[in-house]
Amino acid sequence: MDKLAVIYWSQTGNTQAMAQAVLEGAQAAGAQAELFSVSDLTPEQANEYPKLALGCPAMGDEVLEEGEFQPFYDQLSLSGKKVALFGSYGWGDGQWMRDWQDSLIAAGGQLCQGEGLILNETPDEEGLASCKALGEALARS
Repeated sequence: MDKLAVIYWSQTGNTQAMAQAVLEGAQAAGAQAELFSVSDLTPEQANEYPKLALGCPAMGDEVLEEGEFQPFYDQLSLSGKKVALFGSYGWGDGQWMRDWQDSLIAAGGQLCQGEGLILNETPDEEGLASCKALGEALARS
């Protein structure tokens, strides 16, 4: 089974909790998976993984976090890479995720399960189960 990295940025801890659940799902499916905050590795290091799970909450006017995560994401080599996207939001309708999905596809990435996973505010048990299922799906893809 391929190695995969779960990489996230979190301000309140919601996306971090999602990332942990994605990791648990991937590991339960047998993947050699590692968890990183976006500040813990370089884009070059992330590019070494054949599969990525990327997590970032909606910020401002439904955009990715612009100080750290967006610059990191922009430097990733995504062509042909299997990627799962996830994040939390507190307002809006998920436009940031739709834009992110479009960006991934335009870069040649393969979106796991056909769409990103978004959860409103703090993940509940059902939301965390969805995160685990996303990790399992990425591991098996």
